[in-house]
Amino acid sequence: MRIRRLGLWVYWPAVAGLISMIGSGVSADANVSRNVASGAANPVASAPAPAAVAAVASVAAASPLAEAQPGEADPAMVQEVDQVGIASWYGNQEQGRLTASGERFDARKLTAAHRTLPLDTKVKVTNLENGKSIEVKVNDRGPYIAGRVLDLSTQAAKLLGMEKEGLALVRIEILPQQVAAFD
Repeated sequence: MRIRRLGLWVYWPAVAGLISMIGSGVSADANVSRNVASGAANPVASAPAPAAVAAVASVAAASPLAEAQPGEADPAMVQEVDQVGIASWYGNQEQGRLTASGERFDARKLTAAHRTLPLDTKVKVTNLENGKSIEVKVNDRGPYIAGRVLDLSTQAAKLLGMEKEGLALVRIEILPQQVAAFD
């Protein structure tokens, strides 16, 4: 009995399907970044406030922090005081794990993960969709998903009113006493 080998054309539909699936996932994350940078309608909320759209257009376009590599702090970028972008939150699945600062993650504390800000920096986070704001301490690195600028603890997400949605358009401001420490 002779065994017949399958030609490359048999595998082509499977390869094309995988490429399509990967491409659509990447483009979805890229669309979030594009929407934030261009001031287009926010994918999280149906209609962001006009002030939020103006802030996105002015700050996000000039913010090099959004382009930094995950987990790498760049001291030249620390002087950036305002940043606008999409925040997400993480919680119980990370409970008790070590953060980048060496402390254990506690979903009940007001903490956050940021790619480039120095660890133990305190920042004010404002949800631009509802106006709520809180102060959190950066104690971890992340988020590791393109188009996001901040990962918040569960408690921080609750206080900002974004726990159910999972994502929100936020402004990140380094608190004044922290800016002096960077000079």
